[in-house]
Amino acid sequence: MLDTANYTPRLKTQYAETIRAALKEEFGYKNDMQLPKLEKIVLNIGCGAEAVKDSKKAKAAVEDLTAIAGQKAVATKAKKSIAGFRVREDMPLGAKVTLRGDRMYEFLDRLITIALPRVRDFRGVKPSFDGRGNFAMGMKEHIVFPEIDFDKVDEVWGLDIIITTTANTDAEAKALLKAFNMPFNA
Repeated sequence: MLDTANYTPRLKTQYAETIRAALKEEFGYKNDMQLPKLEKIVLNIGCGAEAVKDSKKAKAAVEDLTAIAGQKAVATKAKKSIAGFRVREDMPLGAKVTLRGDRMYEFLDRLITIALPRVRDFRGVKPSFDGRGNFAMGMKEHIVFPEIDFDKVDEVWGLDIIITTTANTDAEAKALLKAFNMPFNA
């Protein structure tokens, strides 16, 4: 059993001990409060047409995302009815979860060291920043995470991962994620 009272995630310790100093030197910050850091990671699974046909698919997506994140996921629901798609208001269509603090660092560690290397024909992550220092990526299969039992999965979902940082520019955010060993391909 893991002693959570005295436990600090590996990447959080690495950030405090080495990454902060490297970023301060690279960008010439005068104040430690200017240093970019991770704010939150949002995970999202959209079931789409499968959830319309079978409501159990959205429940399965919530369970899978809960297993991946280590935190209870929330079902995302339709905001309004669309007759052409057979969607009714408040119909569950996917799942999402927001990670902060230690769970965020643990997930990022598992993503970089375990899940991404398990992706077939992996050649690195395309740098996809929004101009304000936030990074978004998509995965075609959620089954690359070791928490998902491959034999019990009836549907393979795509997974959106959004990493929100306090960085002001994309260059700062990329330097921060590169320091965490994010495998960028360019």
